[in-house]
Amino acid sequence: MSATRLEHTEPAPEDLRGGIVALGNFDGFHRGHQAVAGEAIAWAKAEGRPAIVATFDPHPVRHFRPDTPPFRLTTLDQRQELFGAAGADAMLVFNFGAELAATSPDDFVALLVERFGAHGVVTGADFTFGKGAAGSVATLAAHPGIEARVVEAVNAGEEIVSSSRIREALKAGDPQEAARLMTRPLAIRGIVQHGDKVGRTIGYPTANLPLDHYLRPRYGIYAVTASIVGEPGDRLLKGAANLGIRPQFDPPKELLEPFFFDFDEDLYGREIEVALHHFIRPEAKFDGLDALTAQMARDCDEARRLLAHY
Repeated sequence: MSATRLEHTEPAPEDLRGGIVALGNFDGFHRGHQAVAGEAIAWAKAEGRPAIVATFDPHPVRHFRPDTPPFRLTTLDQRQELFGAAGADAMLVFNFGAELAATSPDDFVALLVERFGAHGVVTGADFTFGKGAAGSVATLAAHPGIEARVVEAVNAGEEIVSSSRIREALKAGDPQEAARLMTRPLAIRGIVQHGDKVGRTIGYPTANLPLDHYLRPRYGIYAVTASIVGEPGDRLLKGAANLGIRPQFDPPKELLEPFFFDFDEDLYGREIEVALHHFIRPEAKFDGLDALTAQMARDCDEARRLLAHY
């Protein structure tokens, strides 16, 4: 169940005031993020208070460095669902722009206390906020109107779990490592678009998804599963997908193109979510369509094998 969505520019409804707020960006909602949110949720439940997980959208990096290549691991809708599944009552969205960037740390804490009636906050040890990132956990702890708790970083192996580490794994073509750190695979959600329908003519009709603001994982062929957003039940589609620019065809188009096994329904205009489980091979250009379709058959066989236990 999704958490209720709150906007930082609007007062919280009375039943969500007095809550415990997990503060962070939480893109990817990985093991470390889950520990911070989990502490806030447990604290809130223990005291009978609302549990609220905050996030920033757009990401502050997008404001300060607008030319940064896409790097998001989740959309706002996905975060709302993930927070709700973790037990949060609400997701508080800080709409990040010039006004919020210029807000002093003290004014930011005052906003939490006055507009949302926050009783307590939970952050990671390295969380910073306010103009010039001058606010820290010490700022929160020193404020008389709020109680603050800190959750230390979570290790996986010898390294700290971080969104940067997850992005590097995905760019290296290691979705399994990313899934280990996030506790679920990267899932790309979008509306299925009409394409040039070449796949249909060669026996492999695909659902074309734009990558939008998502990080670009390593281009190549992946074993994937998918669900249709909003569809009742728990139907899981299995398939093989090309993620990249389709070097066999002109002009190049950057897309995620899953082909689903044993599936012939019309998905155009529907929202689907495609999870990347295994990297099979890099993108390549073949000597004609016969060579391409032969390789696609091998890719699908490998994807079926890799996904057999799902």
